[in-house]
Amino acid sequence: MSAIRATAVTAAAVAAVLTTALPSSAVNSYNATPAPERTEVGALVATWDNDADPTTPDRVDWVCSGTMIDADTFLTAAHCTTDWPENVEFYVSLDQDVQAGLDAAAQRHPGDPAAQARAVGVRGTAHSHPGYPGPASDTRDISVVELPAAEVGSRWDFTPAALPTAGRLGALGPRGLNSTDWFVAGYGTQEAARGPGGHTHPGGGVRMKAPVTFDALNNAWVRLAMTAPQGNGGACYGDSGGPNFAVLDGRTVLAATTITGDSPCYATNVTYRLDTPGARAFLAPFTQLP
Repeated sequence: MSAIRATAVTAAAVAAVLTTALPSSAVNSYNATPAPERTEVGALVATWDNDADPTTPDRVDWVCSGTMIDADTFLTAAHCTTDWPENVEFYVSLDQDVQAGLDAAAQRHPGDPAAQARAVGVRGTAHSHPGYPGPASDTRDISVVELPAAEVGSRWDFTPAALPTAGRLGALGPRGLNSTDWFVAGYGTQEAARGPGGHTHPGGGVRMKAPVTFDALNNAWVRLAMTAPQGNGGACYGDSGGPNFAVLDGRTVLAATTITGDSPCYATNVTYRLDTPGARAFLAPFTQLP
C-alpha cells in the first residue's frame, strides 16, 4: 500500500482523488504488504449519475475503505457517505482486489454500473453522523452502512472487528499507546510520486496493511506516524474510513478510523477515536458495544 491518506471521495472528487489533497486514506508502498487475512476490512463502492438522465447511474468506483463491526454493519467515515448526488447507491465489497473485480465486471457488463457494483459488492444503506461536519476538535466524521447480513455472509467469511471499550485509549495514555503495536489497513493509493506533470498517487483498490506508531492523542483523535525510516508504512487517498488496529492485551482491536493526513502521504495519519463518548453514542444504535 501507499501511505494511507484519508481522502473523502465524493462524486465531484472521484476523478481528482489521486492528485488533490483532501481528507484521505490509502496504504503506501513502503513497509506495506497485502492483507488477504484481514477479511473484515472492505471497500466502499458507489454508483451515481452525473449526466442529464438522473434515473440511471452512469458512474461506478470504489471510493473509501472501512470495516465490518458485526454481521451487517460496515464502519467508515462520514466524508465518504455525504455530499453525493441524490441517486447515489453504496455497496460494500470484502474482496481482496476490488479494482480487478470492477475491471472484470466492466467487461462483462459494459455500460451498466449497477451490475458492475453488484458483481463485487452488496448494496446497503448509509447512515452518516447527523452532526457531521462538526468543529475541528471533533468533526464527527463517522458513518455506517447497514447491509443484509444473509447476503454478506453468503459471499464472504469474516470475523467482525472488535471495538475498544469506553475510554480505553485514554486510560492507556501516551505512554501506554507508545508501547502498543499498531497497524493500518485499507484499499488506498500510494504515496506521492513525482513526475513531469507533478505529483500523482498511483495504485489503489487492493487491500493492504502497514505498521504505524503512536504519535499523539487528543479528545477525538489519534495521530499515528507513517515515517519510513522508523519502519512504518501508512495511509493515503482511498483509505478514508479504514481501520487502524491496536494490539491491546494480546487482542487486535479496531481503535480508530483513518480520516486525514499530510497530502503527500508520508508523515502522519490522523484517525478518529472509537472509544470516546461521541463515537460510542453514534455506534450504539447499530451494533453491540463492548
